Amino acid sequence: SKILLNTDIADDNWQDSVDFDVIKTAEELKDLAFQYVADNVEHELLALDKTYAVNVRLSNNEEVHQLNKEFRHIDKPTNVLSFANLDDDTFWDTLENEQEIELGDIIIAFETLAKEANIKNITLYAHFCHLLVHGFLHILGFDHQEEKEAEEMETLETEILAAFSIDDPYQNSDEEAIG
Repeated sequence: SKILLNTDIADDNWQDSVDFDVIKTAEELKDLAFQYVADNVEHELLALDKTYAVNVRLSNNEEVHQLNKEFRHIDKPTNVLSFANLDDDTFWDTLENEQEIELGDIIIAFETLAKEANIKNITLYAHFCHLLVHGFLHILGFDHQEEKEAEEMETLETEILAAFSIDDPYQNSDEEAIG
């Protein structure tokens, strides 16, 4: 499978307030995350010879709050939202007939990311990478509603981030899972 990443920077903080290239980092992390899942998990989508697209929007609390309220009925911003197209019944019909398939959308709120990174005493870079990997896994159908699912997803996140030289985001953490 080939994975295309469409990254949209919708808030200037993503360029003005970080000390790394968010687009380059997203591309590198995308390659690592999708290859890791393909190599380590039986995943029917990634086993197909298809081209997949993922949309990432780097935004702010205002937009994420509105989307969180509209789609999750939660009236506050959150750090990352993922909208996986494979949750749509028509996705599987489209899959057979198309060579390029859109997997879904990920949107990250800068202010929430920055606040959480400060609270956790980690870099914006490390938290950005974690939220993006979390989003990628959701786009691939992983979830954390059940305890077993959460353990699998957290393990994958930790292993992918370790390959990117980022510490386990769940170490010393008793907080609820993200996203």
